[in-house]
Formats: sequence, C-alpha cells, structure tokens
Amino acid sequence: MDMQVSFLDRLFESGLLIETGVEGLYGRSGRFEDVIAAFERLIDRYGAADGAEAIRFPPGMNRAFFEKSGYMKSFPQLAGTVHSFCGCELDHVSLLKCMDEGNDWTAEQKATDIVLTPAACYPLYPTVAKRGNLPEAGGLYDLQSYCFRHEPSNDPARQQLFRMREYVRMGTQADVTEFRQTWMDRGVKMMAEVELPVEIDVANDPFFGRAGKMLANNQRDQNLKFELLIPITSVAKPTACMSFNYHQDAFGTKWGLNLADGAVAHTACVGFGLERIALALFHHHGLDTEAWPASVRAALWG
Repeated sequence: MDMQVSFLDRLFESGLLIETGVEGLYGRSGRFEDVIAAFERLIDRYGAADGAEAIRFPPGMNRAFFEKSGYMKSFPQLAGTVHSFCGCELDHVSLLKCMDEGNDWTAEQKATDIVLTPAACYPLYPTVAKRGNLPEAGGLYDLQSYCFRHEPSNDPARQQLFRMREYVRMGTQADVTEFRQTWMDRGVKMMAEVELPVEIDVANDPFFGRAGKMLANNQRDQNLKFELLIPITSVAKPTACMSFNYHQDAFGTKWGLNLADGAVAHTACVGFGLERIALALFHHHGLDTEAWPASVRAALWG
C-alpha cells in the first residue's frame, strides 16, 4: 500500500496524473497521453497486417445488451449504471431542497437505458450477431474504449475509468486459440521492445461470491485466461497489463454468433490495459520521458 500511495503521489506531483478527489478517477496530462498514443502505434505495428475491422464504441452500452450478457451474475460489484432525473417541476423543487439540506438527492434518480461499458468487447457481440453469419474466414475486430469498474483504490494501476484496447477473434476453436497464442507471443515481444520485465501466468476473472470461486477455479483449470504481468506498485503482486481470453462458444451461443456454415462460433480476445502499460513505463523508466533509454524512445516514437 505504501508503494502504491508513494507512486501515486509522485504521479500527482509531476503532473502526469491529476487528482479529482475520487479514488481511481484521474485526469491525464498531455505527456501521459503521448505515451499511450505512442504505445497504441506500437500495437498497430504488430496488429495492422492482420486486417482487423476497427470499431470504436462509446463508454456506455445498451442496458438490455448488458443485462443479456450476464455480467451482473458474475461481477455485480464492478458494474456501473447511468441514472438521471426524470421528474416534474415539483420533483425538481424537492430535489433542490434535498441538496440544500445536505441529504441524499440521488434516491429519486431513475435508471436510464445506458450502462457504463465494463469491457471494450461487450457491445461488439450483439453488433456482429445482427449482421448474420460470419464470413468464411470468421471475424477479427479492433476495439478501444473507456471502461468502468467500481474498484476505488489508491493503487494508480487500479482505476475506475480506464481505456482498454482489444482485438477480438471469432471463428472455429482452432482459429481463436491460434489467435490467442499469436498475441501472447507478440505481447512478450512488444514489452521486450520497450524494456519492461514481464511474466505470463494463468489467471481468473474476479467472479463474485461463493459460486464465483467455482467459476474462477474452472477458468484456471481449463486455461481459459492468461495475463501478462508487470511489476508496477508491487514486485510480489505484479499488475496484469494484458489479458488473453478464450471464451469457448459461450458468447457465440449467447448472442447467436454463427460461422458461415451455421455452426456456433468460438471467440477469443486480447486486451491491453493502456493506462497500466503507461504506468509501467513511467515506473520502470522514470517520470521524464526525455530521459528514457534511447532504445525505448525509438520503439515508441521512432
């Protein structure tokens, strides 16, 4: 915890991150954004030749799609919903009186049709399903979005609103598992280019409750999720900066994603935590990008 707070304080003092008064919610400076933009160009350098279809969704998604996804069954503790005032003028007067008195004015807010996006790929599956069967070669998609997870923390690498870059592959089991392995290999090479120490390990998602423990164990036992880990605020507990996920045919079945021959599609995704990768670079190479090793600067800025 001391390492987390110390690194966060240094990020604030240097102006790289901007404090908002809410844990895990930060502004970013131009220098911070330059590093993220440079790393995204590195991602493009590795992935562009694959010919993925680029799609950019907003950081909110259709609540009906969110409900169908089953996210609330597995991760209710992380979800964020968008509520709004839907009352009349009298209700507005009551709202203002409540605020003036320092009481909880949020109680009468009503849920809207928008939910904060929990992962960049969530809006993709219903979007692609509406198109009909996939092409003969399956599908490959390039996504980037702000995402929300309710995890207030002093760890700068555990933010509540953060950006996720993803590639998603839809196809046969062989297609998507080959895709995942390719990006595991690429991930190690990319981090070597920017001189970050990494390890890849089997992992699980933070499923909720006692039933979630069984889901987590099953996920690990089947090697469905791997993470690329980099020390940022702890050497003993390095931070997951990339994830490599094989969903089997779960999303294909749920959303009606079918191959050209009508068989249910398998899916896999690779995710880059962009803020976490930037923080790893600042932690290992210093807060002044001009002083970073020439080889690292060349990899990022050419």
